[in-house]
This record gives sequence, C-alpha cells and structure tokens, in this order.
Amino acid sequence: MACSSPPPDVVVIRDQGKNGKLIAALEMHNIQTLELPLIKHVQGPDTDRLSEFLRNEKFDWIAIRSPDAAAVFLEGWKAARSPKVWIAVVGAGTTTMFDEVMQSDDGSLEVAFSLSKAMGKVLASEWLQSFQGPLKLHAKCYILHLQGLAMKFNGLSLRGFEVTRLNTYMTVPVQDVDPLILKPALSAPVVAVASPSALRAWLNLISQVDNWGNSIACIGDASAVKKFCLKSIYYPTTLGLDGWVESILEALRAHGQPKEAPGC
Repeated sequence: MACSSPPPDVVVIRDQGKNGKLIAALEMHNIQTLELPLIKHVQGPDTDRLSEFLRNEKFDWIAIRSPDAAAVFLEGWKAARSPKVWIAVVGAGTTTMFDEVMQSDDGSLEVAFSLSKAMGKVLASEWLQSFQGPLKLHAKCYILHLQGLAMKFNGLSLRGFEVTRLNTYMTVPVQDVDPLILKPALSAPVVAVASPSALRAWLNLISQVDNWGNSIACIGDASAVKKFCLKSIYYPTTLGLDGWVESILEALRAHGQPKEAPGC
C-alpha cells in the first residue's frame, strides 16, 4: 500500500505558478506545504490598448503595483517595440519581474524607483519625496498607471500628478477545488496569502466550514486583511520573501509547531 503524504503545515494561496521561491524557502525549515491556487488573472478591458498607448503617448513614468501588472506591461511593451520607459514599482516581487529584461536589454527599460514597503497606499507619498536629483519633478509629471480592475487608488492624482489609468487585468476566483486537496488544506494550521484577493477566495471557499480558526500569514501589511475580522493574523516587519517566511514561522510557533532547518 502506498504511503500517504504528510499533512501540510502551511497552505500557500497565490497565483498559479508563482509560489516556487516561498515553497523552497519553507522547505529549508522542514515545513510541509500545500499549494492551493484559488485566484487567477484574466485580461482586463484595457489590455489591448496598452501597446498603442506606449507607441503613441509620452509618459514620464509607468507605475506598476503587482507582478501581474508587470507581466501584462512587459507583453505590451515588447509589442510596442520596447520604447524607452522609466518604471516605478510596488514591492520586491514586482521588481524581480524586470530582472531578466534589464540584464539583456539595451537600457530602454529602467526600474528607477521602488517602494520601501510593498504597499500601494504609500506609493504617492514616497514617490513625491524622491523627486530630487535625477528624479526632479517636472512642472507636470505624466504617469501611466497599470492596475487591476478592482483597484481604487487616486493618491497620485491628489498630489498633482497627471495620471492615465489602464485596467489591464482582473482577478477572479477559481470555482472548483478538488475535495482531496481541500480536506488536508482545511487542517493546516497556517494559510499564507499574498493579497486580499487570495484571502477572500480562501474565505469564500471555507464559508460552509464551521469553526475554522487557524492563522493567516500575510506577505505584507495586514491592514487590508484585518477588515475580515480574523483572530490570528501574522505579518512581517521587513519587506520581501524573508519577512513573509518569518511571519509564517511565527504563526507556526504560536500553534506549538516550532520548525528548524534539517540538521539543526
């Protein structure tokens, strides 16, 4: 008889195919993970307009707030024959989406600004403070802001930037989950989420489950997650993958499951 897999310590909910680095980092701590893709991204109403905008309009900056927006942008940018652009990003994960292009490109694409925290709400304030030296603010700064259809963000416009918004993608929940995968997922002490959309998809999935009260470990600031009134939320004090891993470890310790790397 075949041996069954060990129950997961952590359920990782994010976009399909984007959890490899986190799972590898958790494996170094001997943590058993189960990847549960509950959200996916589809084209937004403005996706097809992006390459036309990049060819025909002049923008000082392109503002990109997520890896998904970055993926859509790169496709449209290449279709527009790779015009010279300056990129401002939110979060280290979004920045890494441009690494390969910047290494092989002739300099027509540059990530010239990134936030200290992976929070869209601080984009405008930190960006405005940085406009000195090579980022000196023009009399009017023209920005192309790529976003998901559900995002509501006007901080840039309120601070005097001239912003053109394109809704380039939509986040939609996955409708069907294999019961054989869902059952062990429900028993995991920690669920790791990278966005409020991921958490919302998880809560919709378990809406018929009584007394689920395990922990949520966020990739960044928990303010958007707290509105769901969950009891146990863990979030990092440092930006990026290392902080997310630490918040997961903290959640596991709170459940009495201290984890050490193999050989410790």
